[in-house]
Amino acid sequence: MKKDIHPSYHEINVVMTDGTKFTTRSTMGKPGDTMQLDIDPKTHPAWTGASARLIDKAGQISKFNKRFGDFGSKK
Repeated sequence: MKKDIHPSYHEINVVMTDGTKFTTRSTMGKPGDTMQLDIDPKTHPAWTGASARLIDKAGQISKFNKRFGDFGSKK
């Protein structure tokens, strides 16, 4: 590796939204800095399960039906 062109790779502390903490290595900040997360796998809808996705799909379907009419029902 070339000297003096790579960022410092050091340990930082990460605090999750529920207050749990862990240590990891990163190029962020200085050694010992703390990263406070606003969104993490415990709270973000992408990781919390299908319930949020089903609500989103239902909203998209009703929006489509409102805009283009209800093609699925027989009148």
